[in-house]
Amino acid sequence: MIDSAPGPAPLRSVSSALVVGGGAAGTATAILLARAGVTVELVEASPEIGRSGSGITLQGNALRVFRDLGVLDDVLARGYAFDEVGLRTPDGGVLAVIPDARTGGDDLPATVGIPRGQMARLLAERAAEVGVKVRTGTRLESVGPDGDAVCSDGTRETYDLVVGADGLNSVVRAQLGIDTRPEPLGMGIWRVFTTRPASITRTDLTYGGAAYIAGYCPTGDDSIYAYLVEDAADRTGLSGDEQLATMRELAGHYGGPWTEIRERMTDPSRVNYTWFTHHLVDGPWHRGRVVLAGDAAHSCPPTLAQGAAMALEDASVLVEELRGTDDLDAALTAYETRRRERAGAVVAGSVQLARWLLDHEPPPQAGGAADVPGLMARTAALLAQRP
Repeated sequence: MIDSAPGPAPLRSVSSALVVGGGAAGTATAILLARAGVTVELVEASPEIGRSGSGITLQGNALRVFRDLGVLDDVLARGYAFDEVGLRTPDGGVLAVIPDARTGGDDLPATVGIPRGQMARLLAERAAEVGVKVRTGTRLESVGPDGDAVCSDGTRETYDLVVGADGLNSVVRAQLGIDTRPEPLGMGIWRVFTTRPASITRTDLTYGGAAYIAGYCPTGDDSIYAYLVEDAADRTGLSGDEQLATMRELAGHYGGPWTEIRERMTDPSRVNYTWFTHHLVDGPWHRGRVVLAGDAAHSCPPTLAQGAAMALEDASVLVEELRGTDDLDAALTAYETRRRERAGAVVAGSVQLARWLLDHEPPPQAGGAADVPGLMARTAALLAQRP
């Protein structure tokens, strides 16, 4: 990847920036800032970006940002693109195959699945190409509203801008005195990353049966990730082998492609379990020169597959607002205003879908309120608009 196109005009309000966190929000923000002429450092607490993870589903609005970042071709080459979604019964029967919404525009696939680590490495490589100084194995120790930051490697610098993109349990958020925390929703999700049966060429979803949701997504020519959603449970005491056995037992309740997926579930290190959580910072997302992005500012359960897309959109809107003025506070306030409504709608929709499932709410035709197709259509219409 060579950035041969001329970059945008330099920012007037920011010449140096520290980005905290090497996930999608952090690396995307770092890339866009560097391309705008900012001297950017990125610190990531893990020793290596993209070292772990299963797979991730990326819809068109995420792909739109990847194009702006200059990594779309690589994402398409290393992932698996498809344009429809299937609905199945627990025994594997196909109920419907539905064209998926192209929220990024007609010139982009509706959806791409890709290994999460692969996506992270592509973004990190792109950040290095455009001049971002990446320091892994480095934690933020403290930061003040004036941009004065101390890191675990002993460095202390004052930056024009500090972006807290350090995830659900954000240190930056805590440093700003924001007491919002992710709240559990009552659901837990098993994920496994394994080889792809040839019959799996799209995402299929089963609602109901032994789990609330059973689904899978192709992530490459020879890989998929599959997931099963259950009531939240304390699984912390299980060994790797016990986790694998538990997921295999739950998967055994589903037919069709799940029969082959279950046979391929043999590596305990490829299984993980997390709870669904959600949050949205209600007040200002910034204090002085320090601002939040991605999961540090908002998070949602993966029922709409929009977590990474919302993080990428944050990066795009933040740098766009910074480019439009030499007033830093005005730019950060405008960014928050634009993102709160859109990200908030996605959080609310993701939570609503999960709660309908938890409450076993019937659809409108059965006298209930669970209008899943309506919610999906409204969300797709929103996401098709530029953020």
